[in-house]
Amino acid sequence: MYTLLMIVADVIAITILALGIYYTRHRRRDLVVAFVGVNVGVLAVAVVLAGSTVALGLGLGLFGVLSIIRLRSSEISQREVAYYFASLALGLIAGLTSTLSPVSLALMALIIVAMFVADHPRLLSRSRQLIMTLDRAEGDETALTAQLERLLGGTVTQVSILQLDFVNDTTQVDVRYRVNAPAEISSALIGAHR
Repeated sequence: MYTLLMIVADVIAITILALGIYYTRHRRRDLVVAFVGVNVGVLAVAVVLAGSTVALGLGLGLFGVLSIIRLRSSEISQREVAYYFASLALGLIAGLTSTLSPVSLALMALIIVAMFVADHPRLLSRSRQLIMTLDRAEGDETALTAQLERLLGGTVTQVSILQLDFVNDTTQVDVRYRVNAPAEISSALIGAHR
């Protein structure tokens, strides 16, 4: 009976995480399916292993290896990796708990709240990261930073040259920058016209 209640709690938790938080913010249906699939799969394996004599560590270790291989087989962002592991953790907590535990329910709620806050659009909303290819080979980071700030309309906080091609006259960079607030943009435009 308590296992069934924990399964229901997990279904509610993964629905909130995958549909209520992730899908409403990022609109990637394919990853919603992946998050739910990982969650339900881990939940099922954890429930079976919790009630059997098979070594729990061995079963979870094998499942973890399979999950990591899947994560490495396609390009996903660090944000999606966090959602994968949150989905995994929800399934493990619900599957390994044989009683209706307030601690387990609190941990599941903590995961959902943490993901809601950490992935909130207003949190660090002005910070950006891009990988760009510029049509000029530029090895001087000071000149490169100035050029990137003009192109991006923001303040560059970090720039890393990934590739410098003097033959094709291109530079590929990984740039971290902060988008200027509207007041900063107005000041910059006024200053540029003087």
